Amino acid sequence: MEDQNLPPDSQEQTAQDNLEFNSRIPLQELKQAIEALKAQLSKVIVGQDDFVELLIVGLLSDGHVLIEGVPGIAKTLTAKLFAKTLKTEFSRIQFTPDLMPSDVLGTSVLNMKTSDFEFKQGPIFSNIVLIDEINRAPAKTQAALFEVMEERQITIDGNTYEMKPPFMVLATQNPIEQEGTYALPEAQLDRFLFKITVDYPNLDDEITILKTHHNRKAVHAISEINAVLSPEQLITYKGHIQNIIIEEKIFSYIATIVSKTRNHPHLYLGASPRASLAIMTASKAFAAIQGRDFVTPDDVKKSLFPVLRHRIILSPEREMEGMTTEQVVTMISQSVEIPR
Repeated sequence: MEDQNLPPDSQEQTAQDNLEFNSRIPLQELKQAIEALKAQLSKVIVGQDDFVELLIVGLLSDGHVLIEGVPGIAKTLTAKLFAKTLKTEFSRIQFTPDLMPSDVLGTSVLNMKTSDFEFKQGPIFSNIVLIDEINRAPAKTQAALFEVMEERQITIDGNTYEMKPPFMVLATQNPIEQEGTYALPEAQLDRFLFKITVDYPNLDDEITILKTHHNRKAVHAISEINAVLSPEQLITYKGHIQNIIIEEKIFSYIATIVSKTRNHPHLYLGASPRASLAIMTASKAFAAIQGRDFVTPDDVKKSLFPVLRHRIILSPEREMEGMTTEQVVTMISQSVEIPR
């Protein structure tokens, strides 16, 4: 209860102090850790702030990320440096047309000493897994990722092998060169929390890239990055994010937007309930890295494009006209009243 004898400014400050005192989630350490992570990446990565933020949100949301962009814009480098900022294991898999599922998951080999078959783990057994050009491998190899991406486990020869947390798949693909590629099926696309589209840098950023590369001389970029986040910290921070407050009207806001994708005249396929959950989880992470313990409509809006762009399909007529999924998402979000 406000003290009526205090001047208005003092009442406002008292209310603010009470608000901070009543905050149920300690987010200051999380916010500082994320700032430290961004600072490490900024030593090398120029002009990709949104890209980096989405990678961080994907990590905190326990999701996988699909990265799409033309060659030479640091998709793979950013993913590698991002993994370097974490005190975790990292592996990289180059997908090719002749890659087999066993090359990714592992296989049973005969131990000549014991005459028994032993399972030899593949490169997927890591914490942060970078899959380069994921659409280069055939369907059977892509399908090998279904179980591990959704359930964080692999079943081979009747045995189940759990993945050590944290587990995150970062996959890249080139949208231009489609010869010799195999389009990802909708079921696999749906397993990615985000699809991030990376564009060319602007002129100022490109000049900065040239200067940074020139000044670095023979020093490798990855050697400048230090690990700042441990698995134990990640587990703690993810627990905080689960407790972020969401009001009833925000639930309705998310559900209404996703529901409208299912009967929109410009769309052939709408988003599933998994998309609603992805938007909700990502919104919590966006709020947390800002130091807030509650979700706002702006957090939801930040999540819409990366969550929905790969989960909805344009009708053939709209696709021929050159319309994009982002334009349809914008139309839908503008048609839904923002909660107050």
